[in-house]
Amino acid sequence: VVLAADSGVRHAPALGLAVDSWIGDFDSTTPALARKFESLPRKIFSRDKDKTDGELAIDEAISRGCNSFVMVGAFGGPRTDHALLHGLQAVEIRKRGYAIVLTSGNEEAWPVLPGTERFDIEAGAIFSLIGFGALENVTITAAKWPLEDRFVTAGSSLTLSNVATGPVTVTIGKGEGLFIAGSSPSE
Repeated sequence: VVLAADSGVRHAPALGLAVDSWIGDFDSTTPALARKFESLPRKIFSRDKDKTDGELAIDEAISRGCNSFVMVGAFGGPRTDHALLHGLQAVEIRKRGYAIVLTSGNEEAWPVLPGTERFDIEAGAIFSLIGFGALENVTITAAKWPLEDRFVTAGSSLTLSNVATGPVTVTIGKGEGLFIAGSSPSE
């Protein structure tokens, strides 16, 4: 199922995606974009709503039976508040048992909860583990700067801009956050 949230519909042609439904309040959709995609089925919401267009699209996907999600453009928009919220929402969606990845095209991010996760990223890729609060008992392997059973305070840069030496494994005893991976340092 491909759902486009407001002006995010502009990504569909470049990705070769056929949009099933266009969702949102359409406050960021230009008249030219509206004309270009006028044939798409739409779910229109008031601008005076209590959810983002992306959140409405996730709700719609769940109602259609989806159990995993790729949020394209999650970091690429002009609004930092939306990008931060997408990260927090991804963690909450993961807590509900759904798989989710956020992407901007240059970076991808996965929610991390207590337990062990393996991330199949290429050797040389830069990655960061961003905690949404303190992280306890953090172990990171296959990294230029591995960690073993460390406490990472909220706002610490200890887990920022590491370099993968192979598929990275992250273990967290307590806490939650995002594992963000991008290109290699030379790119």
